[in-house]
Amino acid sequence: MVPLIGSGRRDRRYWWRLRPLPYLAVAKLKLGIVLRLVAVLMLIVSALVWAIASAHRNYSTARKGRVGVLVSVGAAALAGAGVAWMNWLINVGQQL
Repeated sequence: MVPLIGSGRRDRRYWWRLRPLPYLAVAKLKLGIVLRLVAVLMLIVSALVWAIASAHRNYSTARKGRVGVLVSVGAAALAGAGVAWMNWLINVGQQL
């Protein structure tokens, strides 16, 4: 049985249910920064591959670079949406 907050009973097994998670805001910020950084670096590398391969008329590599650009744009959008969704879920969880 889970002890209630106001019951006066102290049980070490259920400490995580009695207080909010520490350093949650820092973790959200770091995760968002890392995801966006990876997406931007992927975009830069893919754009360079696409440009160089197109200049040298290497069409198969240019196609791979173009796909990489499209995937990195999608990853950046999903990273932003994922961080926003995670923030919303954390806020809902703290209200419960």
